[in-house]
Amino acid sequence: MPIKLTVNGKTYSHEVEPRMLLVHYLREVLRLTGTHIGCDTSSCGACTILVDGKAVKSCTLLAVQADGCEVTTIEGLAKNGELHPLQEGFQEEHGLQCGFCTPGMIMTAVELLHQNPHPSEDEIRHGLEGNYCRCTGYHNIVKSIQYAANKQKS
Repeated sequence: MPIKLTVNGKTYSHEVEPRMLLVHYLREVLRLTGTHIGCDTSSCGACTILVDGKAVKSCTLLAVQADGCEVTTIEGLAKNGELHPLQEGFQEEHGLQCGFCTPGMIMTAVELLHQNPHPSEDEIRHGLEGNYCRCTGYHNIVKSIQYAANKQKS
């Protein structure tokens, strides 16, 4: 089936199998491997991206369902060589260990901060439900998101 979508500001048109998942389209067709495949059950959140500004687990969406949409992956956050405040926050506050969950955590947090620019710690923890991290215990992930929220205030 033909699809046309915009990914990280660039428009793409391809023929895809009707059953191809969006995560596989991003990784295998566009070679954007920052979006990770973690659990194959939509539980872990490693594949989270933005579709029309909403955080979506790309393993739950067919590529054909994204036809006509605006998609943002972790690769599309940095602008002009400058890290997004969330990317910077994860670096500065040591919000990752192995890094496998990091792209999904950051993309989830992008929508969270868009909806609530100044979330409490509790709101951040609630906003990250559906994203698993097996390494960090979430403490520094929360600090990383607080860092970005504070940076965006100024």
